[in-house]
Amino acid sequence: MASLEQTLRLETLFIADLHLSATGPGRVRLFQDFLAGHARGAEALYILGDLFDAYIGDDDTAFPAGVVRRSLRELTQSGTRVFFQQGNRDFLVGPEFAAATGATLLDDYTVIDLYGHKAVVTHGDLLCTDDRKYQQARARVRTDAWKRHALGKPLWVRRLYARWYRLRSVLDKRGTAPEIMDVNAAEVARVFRDFGADVMIHGHTHRPADHDLVCGRPVRRIVLAEWHSEGEFLRWTPEGGRRVRISP
Repeated sequence: MASLEQTLRLETLFIADLHLSATGPGRVRLFQDFLAGHARGAEALYILGDLFDAYIGDDDTAFPAGVVRRSLRELTQSGTRVFFQQGNRDFLVGPEFAAATGATLLDDYTVIDLYGHKAVVTHGDLLCTDDRKYQQARARVRTDAWKRHALGKPLWVRRLYARWYRLRSVLDKRGTAPEIMDVNAAEVARVFRDFGADVMIHGHTHRPADHDLVCGRPVRRIVLAEWHSEGEFLRWTPEGGRRVRISP
């Protein structure tokens, strides 16, 4: 009998910005179908942040966190490796989530060998350096002390805070120029230079596009799409990458 590794397809998948929540069960089902279908049998799946619209801690088992963990566990048990990068909505994902799902948690910037390409993957928020207000808030809530304080609150308090945060995020975006919330070109060039990568894959900005750039050499920046009633993932094989749309 062939080994499990021999049955896996030579392809790696990338997704970001699904924003799964209890108010959108259809999107949760779409994600579950994606895991059971397109992702099953792939070598690896990279989730580059904001899988959840608001993640309030590994001790939360309510919908959709509980069913998402079970679905990811089924995928990793089938042989597909899953890698998870925290986003601005789910930066409280921690080691218990990783243990429950079999996923590997990644640093904010991670370099991978993508079938001969040196690729750097990131959620994308760190590239938006022009949004100084957001970067200051990000630095504050990513400290261990802040996380301990937040996770020490009862679940019901954290749920209320998550609702308030979503409302505040909407209001903040209304008063911020769109270009400020996009990536900074100099920061993109710095990341390419510092990591020596020729491909960058990220989400966060909700501006899906493929950018061919020159940062001392030809490079490519790929921005993943946000999910709505339909979804999209990046499929990368030894022949290259292409976007794939999925519907319920």
